[in-house]
Amino acid sequence: MAMQRQRGTVGSRLALAKRWLTALLMICLPLAGAGASPAPEVSPDRLQVVTEHGEMLVDIAVPPGMRWCIEWNHSVKGFTVLDCYQNVAGVMQLERSHQPDFAAGLGHTVGRGEQVSDGKGGYWINAIDEPVPNNRYVLRVGAEAVNHRVVWLVGDHRREVSLSDHASGQRVTVQLIKPAPPSVNYK
Repeated sequence: MAMQRQRGTVGSRLALAKRWLTALLMICLPLAGAGASPAPEVSPDRLQVVTEHGEMLVDIAVPPGMRWCIEWNHSVKGFTVLDCYQNVAGVMQLERSHQPDFAAGLGHTVGRGEQVSDGKGGYWINAIDEPVPNNRYVLRVGAEAVNHRVVWLVGDHRREVSLSDHASGQRVTVQLIKPAPPSVNYK
């Protein structure tokens, strides 16, 4: 009989301890993350245009799926030509090109994309979809009349940086880079 009373007492103490522990967890659980550092954000890839002297002309976030173009005025005919790229899972890919005419240096190569009319006398070469080797290429920037520029959309707003305004006649590197991982300081 004494053994049964002792078990009952131990059982009731155990039940009381469980209730206190549950209550304590319910109070403290919402605070468990307080003061904890959030996981570092992974920055999107970046489109950069850098001069041969290391001057950064363009440095913009380019998440996967984003598109941008290099736009310029043809040096002989003066019309606008576009080479358009896309970030495809971290790979710079030449997606399509717009050419208003078959002027010097322009044209479609059979087997490289699909040529379709733009309805205005020019044409698009769609579905080129060529990865740019090493996510970078060198461009010799034309004079101000050529006006090489990088163009992209932010929402519905066109953004543009004229490379010719800053680096006419120079070689620049156009590159899609992965950001450096966040550093951790251990002391």
